[in-house]
Amino acid sequence: MGFRLATWNINSVRLRIGQVVRFLEEEAPDVLCLQETKCPPGQFPSAALHEAGYHHICDKGQSGYHGVAIISKIPFAQTSMRDFCDKQDARHVSVRLQGPDVTIHNFYVPAGGDEPDPQINEKFAHKLGFLEEMTSWFADKSAHEKGAGILVGDLNIAPLEHDVWSHRQLLKVVSHTPIEVERLLGVMAAGQWSDSMRKIIDPSEKLYTWWSYRGRDWEASNRGRRLDHIWARGGIENAVTAITVRKDCRGWERASDHVPVIADFNI
Repeated sequence: MGFRLATWNINSVRLRIGQVVRFLEEEAPDVLCLQETKCPPGQFPSAALHEAGYHHICDKGQSGYHGVAIISKIPFAQTSMRDFCDKQDARHVSVRLQGPDVTIHNFYVPAGGDEPDPQINEKFAHKLGFLEEMTSWFADKSAHEKGAGILVGDLNIAPLEHDVWSHRQLLKVVSHTPIEVERLLGVMAAGQWSDSMRKIIDPSEKLYTWWSYRGRDWEASNRGRRLDHIWARGGIENAVTAITVRKDCRGWERASDHVPVIADFNI
């Protein structure tokens, strides 16, 4: 069966709920995973999503920061949430669908601040610790569901050379440093995850999902990074049939600095 999933760092779901509904109307994914919802518990804008046909919502939020949510046309058989690094900062939620028997993990990995040195930058140390804990968790097979799985989210790392506008110039910039890439690949290996986006789009091609607000003209300069990811495992690694990056959404009025990524699966 065809299954369509999307992921999007929305950078405040209440501020941009109109854009979310527009995207759902245009692309009709079965499931949409959001990050950086910045929405306190109990204030998620569910009514607009119900009107759009998405009646199943699992969200973990906090006031002003972080936050993740999974919005679905398909009912959930199970939901769960995990805290990392002994912090309650709303960075993970997962569901198992009743339709296709697949578990979806939605992550918002810490950005890591500006200085790529854990000795002097607590935010970068937190990011590395978060990735280490993800690795240990996925390496523990007894802690996880069997069968098909998809991991999505703003992982805040662009691992490959052509996931950034300039590999050479960004090697010492947080999100593309060798230690971050090493830790992210460790997470992937521990969970036996496959990079669905690069299954379809050759690693030799430039691929971005984020363009900074700091750029004077983001589209003309095109200094992007691929910070948003879709991974698969458990027998559906080769089931992805298409990847769509909605770069045009970056040009919407008051847009997020991230754009939606869509994966179509035959599962």
